[in-house]
Amino acid sequence: MIEETESFREAAAQAQETPAGQPAAQRLPALVLFDLDEVLVDYDHEARLSLLAARSGTTREQVYAALFQSGLEHDSDMGRFQPQEYADELARRLGAPVTLADCVDARGASMRIRPDALRLAQRVAERARIGILTNNGLYLRDTLRTICPDLFPLFEGQVRFAAQFRLLKPDPQVYLRCLPTLDAIPETTLFIDDKPENVEGAIMAGLQAEQFTSMAALTETFASYSLIEAD
Repeated sequence: MIEETESFREAAAQAQETPAGQPAAQRLPALVLFDLDEVLVDYDHEARLSLLAARSGTTREQVYAALFQSGLEHDSDMGRFQPQEYADELARRLGAPVTLADCVDARGASMRIRPDALRLAQRVAERARIGILTNNGLYLRDTLRTICPDLFPLFEGQVRFAAQFRLLKPDPQVYLRCLPTLDAIPETTLFIDDKPENVEGAIMAGLQAEQFTSMAALTETFASYSLIEAD
């Protein structure tokens, strides 16, 4: 992986230097990679817990303990459970019936597209390729189109899940494993995430990266990279 990363950087340095010798950092990014939750969509944790509690006949506290405190969600995000295995394991740890459909419905209930973010992504897509890298499990990979259809076809074929790489942001290696699957290299990729540690991990991997704090700030960021016209 180290040799592969070095080759990426050498290629990027050559590809991103203008005839006048302009440095790569001043060039238009070829790929803008977005985080999903709290960037492109609002995430409602309580809505997810409430639906699972209602479906299983338990409490939100019990669901939280079985899903998060037990480490199940972390292990799922790491790619250690196939979708049906994930649902079965949640039922086992919760001690109550839970189906895969329940898990999918609960995740869908927790997500609401941010129309302003989608419109901004559409503007960026006029000048660069766009994609998504999210810390989520394989069951969401298989159902994202169903539960969040507004993301498509804009992000068609360009969504990647940490579970596919068996690593989680902010580990620098997850970015380095993700980018080749999107035909991208670190130096020509701009990564956007709401968590500062994920931004730092991307920078360590050689990407350009910016923290999402507000839609207005993100608009200014994209304008500064010449990805959109300044408003």
